[in-house]
Amino acid sequence: MKKISVVILNWNGVGMLQKFLPKVLEYSQGEGVEVCVADNGSTDDSVAWLKANCPDVRIIVLDQNYGFADGYNKALQQVEAEYVVLLNSDVEVTPRWLEPMQAYLDSHSEVAACQPKIRAERNKEYFEYAGAAGGYIDCYGYPFCRGRIFEVVEKDEGQYDTVQSVFWATGAALFIRLKDYRNAGGLDGRFFAHMEEIDLCWRLRSRGRGIVCIPQSVVYHVGAATLKKENPRKTFLNFRNNLLMLYKNLPEKELKKVLFIRGALDWLAAFVFLLKGDGKNARAVIQARKEFKRIRPDFASSRVENLGKATDESIPEKVTYSILWKFHVCGRKVFHKLK
Repeated sequence: MKKISVVILNWNGVGMLQKFLPKVLEYSQGEGVEVCVADNGSTDDSVAWLKANCPDVRIIVLDQNYGFADGYNKALQQVEAEYVVLLNSDVEVTPRWLEPMQAYLDSHSEVAACQPKIRAERNKEYFEYAGAAGGYIDCYGYPFCRGRIFEVVEKDEGQYDTVQSVFWATGAALFIRLKDYRNAGGLDGRFFAHMEEIDLCWRLRSRGRGIVCIPQSVVYHVGAATLKKENPRKTFLNFRNNLLMLYKNLPEKELKKVLFIRGALDWLAAFVFLLKGDGKNARAVIQARKEFKRIRPDFASSRVENLGKATDESIPEKVTYSILWKFHVCGRKVFHKLK
């Protein structure tokens, strides 16, 4: 069995592989470390390029595009390692990036997963939107990060260089014990993409397993390489999957109130899109709510399982305040000013 398997899920991303895979190979060497590329049904020449140019890469070929979530589930069925790293194809790694994360998990058996500090590949002095220095979630299910709240992304000046327990670690560079991944059921393939890593981390945290950010490891992420940030498909998936995540994981005493308030906030979000002249994204929000209502019964058994296995109903990194209120009303637009 390998110590670490770095698994890159690829879909029609030969350009990203050509740009970023060489450094992954250069900086991910060591005894018991392998680099895998799981091809998610690509129709470009990704697999041919890998075979011709990367003989040291283990290639896992999936028969179709299963999306981010189930693509990783199917790929990791073919991996045996103590730790796996779910690494986006558009991530630039740095020297010794694996070592701090491995060392921390080796010495902290209560921690299931971690992430490096993630900066923007296009503007390397700043944090990256999708992961920054570790994620949290507010009382209504809105995610935010150390270093990024909504559209405000901070410059990295060392303000978050401490190892910190977080609610969720980004799927762009998720370092996780394979045993924990499997015990928690992996990523929810029904999500297809977006919010799936937060849902997984919620399950882990509710079962008493830790999630941390290890800022001594640094990577750079392009972000939005598959779907641009304002793409209506991405808006639909984010809103729908966020509601599904809340339904699957919220304690019974919170669920009804939170979903009621989220209904009002989601309609407000659709209205704001309309005010901006963005009818496509407004419709995406409305469609997401309709789809959630339609498929919600399909997730009832997952809710029963998650609540039944939960040991920690109160999770410190799931904050009790509204990040919308803090940000828009109180004017607290950076993480260290929230409290």
